[in-house]
Amino acid sequence: MIDKKWDIIIEPKSSIFDLKIKEIRQYKDLLFLFVRRDLVAQYKQTILGPLWYFIQPILTTITFTFIFGNVAGISTEDLPKPLFYLSGITCWRYFSTALTRTSHTFSTNAGLFSKVYFPRAIVPIAATITNLVTFGIQLLLFVAIYLYYQFSEDVVFELQTEIVLFPLLVLIMMMLGLGFGMLLSSMTTKYRDLKNLIAFGIQLLMYCAPVIYPMSAIPSEYSLIILANPMTPIIETFRYMFFGSGLMNYYALLYSLGFAVIIFLIGLLIFNRTEKNFIDTV
Repeated sequence: MIDKKWDIIIEPKSSIFDLKIKEIRQYKDLLFLFVRRDLVAQYKQTILGPLWYFIQPILTTITFTFIFGNVAGISTEDLPKPLFYLSGITCWRYFSTALTRTSHTFSTNAGLFSKVYFPRAIVPIAATITNLVTFGIQLLLFVAIYLYYQFSEDVVFELQTEIVLFPLLVLIMMMLGLGFGMLLSSMTTKYRDLKNLIAFGIQLLMYCAPVIYPMSAIPSEYSLIILANPMTPIIETFRYMFFGSGLMNYYALLYSLGFAVIIFLIGLLIFNRTEKNFIDTV
């Protein structure tokens, strides 16, 4: 009997619970091409180019220091105000930027998706990895200012042993941004007015996280509301790692991890389901 090699293989439809992880791994080269494309295109034809990686957090820190630190007089737990605000901004910007960029996946790439097939989840994953590079650059800025205060000012910080959990914080932020982003991207293909609410919603969510205030400044009756934000334990743990002040609660951190895993799985499932027919509604 002759062994025939077929050009087309017809297979049954994939299950709704198929995450297509294996298929994404097969396209890893394309993934890194998208990462490179996003890095090059992000500040292409701009005057300052990559300097914007530093300018944006610096300007935000200066604004927060003046408005919330000096005018409003919000406590920073005796930490230098610029360093306190920059620590919250560094974490929040990675999460919010990952969420915002992945939430526009279908609408931004509709032309590409309609022409060639590849696992659509590669695009939001590439955006999240690109933001990881941005986060690394801005983290260097935070470390530089941290060392300045450590050696030039009358301030003594002590790194905590929990610093070994830093990669876990990055992973949680990545899954949160990616999960929420894919979920919103799937919803905006049908309900386009949600695009107008994303930036507004992220801004409101920031005020429910200890970016501009410490948890110690929150009245006890409202603390559970702030802790319900999965980014709260991450920001507080980040500050505890570097300053020794802030809320270091393993149960709260475990809550953030569990929340991130669940929202990532839900987002990926709905995203994979939406990609099959989104071109009809986008």
